[in-house]
Amino acid sequence: MPELPEVENVRLTLQNILPKGSRFKNVQLNRPDLRFPFPDKLAEKLKGQTLLDIRRRAKYLVFETEKYFLISHLGMTGSWRALEAAETHDHLVWEFENAPTLVFNDPRRFGFISLYEKSVTPSHFVDLGPEPLSDDFHADYLFQVSRKKNTPLKSFLLDQKTVAGLGNIYVCEALFMSGLKPTRKAQSLKQVESVRLVKAIKEILKQAIKAGGSTIRDYKNAEGKSGEFQQRFRVYGREGENCRKCRKPIRMIRQSGRSTFWCSQCQK
Repeated sequence: MPELPEVENVRLTLQNILPKGSRFKNVQLNRPDLRFPFPDKLAEKLKGQTLLDIRRRAKYLVFETEKYFLISHLGMTGSWRALEAAETHDHLVWEFENAPTLVFNDPRRFGFISLYEKSVTPSHFVDLGPEPLSDDFHADYLFQVSRKKNTPLKSFLLDQKTVAGLGNIYVCEALFMSGLKPTRKAQSLKQVESVRLVKAIKEILKQAIKAGGSTIRDYKNAEGKSGEFQQRFRVYGREGENCRKCRKPIRMIRQSGRSTFWCSQCQK
């Protein structure tokens, strides 16, 4: 599933395709649903609306018009692109009066689209923690919220209530960079370790965004380009390979149904 750096790169490339002020001309639905049904009267509501901004919150894209927030989640295989030729699994088509036609394609249909009037806070955002690259996410905050958490450190960081947008790849990489064992209890985190961990999370995310995100299978941004950060993985997906720091083999364990990659020598 695309994580924060991938979604951020989709947002950045969408901004290149759709300038602010693009006006919806027509909305075409090629099926009634994705993971959930499309919003009621979506085409009718969006027609004539002007795109004011494209933002990101956690792993969600947020398209803002005069009246609405349109929320897009990519799911496992969802992608946005400018229409050049129709493809199988093109489920949603946006035509604009003064911009290229935009298409949402999702072979596995785990993505979804939601529509909210701007006077309403989107339900997806109600329980989200701070953005990891914002000033609200800092060492004191992380240390305090970890005090009564008896969950493993990795699970704690994947909880979107703790911090919004982190996923399996970048939590594994940040824990390695900060030298922290993923199975440790969150409440065992020390103040100095919180400083190190927050710094690592911010640094890993910035590196990944600059590299265009990570393409493990089929992720591409809205301009059709794959990410390159997977070439820099220190632990993720490297089970049995030598740690680039200490040369010990990278280990893999399962935590809450997810693969966790780590170095037993470098992470304590």
